[in-house]
Amino acid sequence: MSKVVKLKKGFDINLAGKPKQELGDFATVETFAVKPTDFIGFQRPKVLVNVGDSVKAGTPILIDKAMDQVIYASPVSGEIIDVKRGERRKLLEIIIKSDGKNSFEAASPIDVDTLDRDALAAALAASGTWPNIIQRPYGIVANPSDTPKAIFVSGFDTHPLAPDYGFALQGQAEAFQAGIDALAKLTSGKVHLNLDGSANTPDVFAGVKNAVVNKFSGPHPAGNVGVQIHHLDPINKGDIAWTVNPMGVVQIGKFVLAGVYDASKTIAITGSELTKTMYVKTISGACVSNYVKGNLNSGHVRVISGNVLTGEKIGMEGFLGFYHNQITVIPEGDYYEFLGWAKPTTNKLSYHRALGLLSFLTPKKEFVLDTNGRGEERAFVQTGVFESVTPMDILPVYLLKAIMAEDFDEMEELGIYEIIEEDLALCEFVDVSKHPVQELVRKGIDLIQYS
Repeated sequence: MSKVVKLKKGFDINLAGKPKQELGDFATVETFAVKPTDFIGFQRPKVLVNVGDSVKAGTPILIDKAMDQVIYASPVSGEIIDVKRGERRKLLEIIIKSDGKNSFEAASPIDVDTLDRDALAAALAASGTWPNIIQRPYGIVANPSDTPKAIFVSGFDTHPLAPDYGFALQGQAEAFQAGIDALAKLTSGKVHLNLDGSANTPDVFAGVKNAVVNKFSGPHPAGNVGVQIHHLDPINKGDIAWTVNPMGVVQIGKFVLAGVYDASKTIAITGSELTKTMYVKTISGACVSNYVKGNLNSGHVRVISGNVLTGEKIGMEGFLGFYHNQITVIPEGDYYEFLGWAKPTTNKLSYHRALGLLSFLTPKKEFVLDTNGRGEERAFVQTGVFESVTPMDILPVYLLKAIMAEDFDEMEELGIYEIIEEDLALCEFVDVSKHPVQELVRKGIDLIQYS
């Protein structure tokens, strides 16, 4: 049964550089990358191609030997030009030079109604689309052999400068429905489509069948699927639920309809340091240089694949992450400002009504923020602020202390199964003690998962 949930806890980070709802025209991207580092829990990578090999969109190029039925495929057709490795030969990137044709591996449409659950899961696992399906707990790529109690799709994003799915998914209603139909067959429970209760329903989500439609409203992190799961069907020890981003649903739907791995998507180009902010049609793994170079207000910037809270620093020649639907460019903050926190100003955004930080006087103002943390890590200060920005029935400070102490029983009792990094990312933003909250969350998850 559908639910309407109104959340009060949270905080919207109102940044300058929101994307205009128009499609930009940029030069064609020539290089793309598949990055194992995008996939949390990737344990034993095996590269299936060599430098110089020709590939098509959908050609298997990588597997995890720990779950070898799931294929990681090339997003474009072209030639493998590099396999980059880091320390101890850790696999970092497989780089493909596009031939500009984007030809696909031969395949045929899938009839979801005639396939049983296991056959459908096997087909998706071999297609390249399966990594879109993420397991909770742990936030890892789902195992096709598991049957989740439910699947959750958040139809809106409340992260800073996040894309509007209503605009980005225009014309994709048929593929989205096909994706929902496929997901509905993979679970023993329901598919939950969670929409923004404070806005009109986008056309792509209107009239969706085979899904329970719920409405959420409130400040960030209301759009986080983990928060939504907590209020709909919380995850306890032993439970398995799956989550899929709307663009991942569309990608699965395209495979069902046409039998091809189509990694194209529309992403947002955002940030205060860009001359032009907009949307652009691209392909997963694209090099971002075409969208950034020549489009800057200043030269000293940080380029982020994703959003400012949970995204990845990639640089001018970096590649769009598999799960990222935006590129963000903000000022680099590698400088020291003497008593910067104490000087009265309304130009620095803060959740706290602290001395000198008067941003609360201008709540609708768009702020230009840089990456400067303005402080170093120190002892936890018990302010209750974490709880005020976390719309879940957990105690973040005590959970983080349990992780630091490696107290497994306490971690389980305090809700480690319900969260991944993004669910407490806002705590890191408002933390006066400057703790790497997201790193601590992942440490705790790894302790629980691999113990």
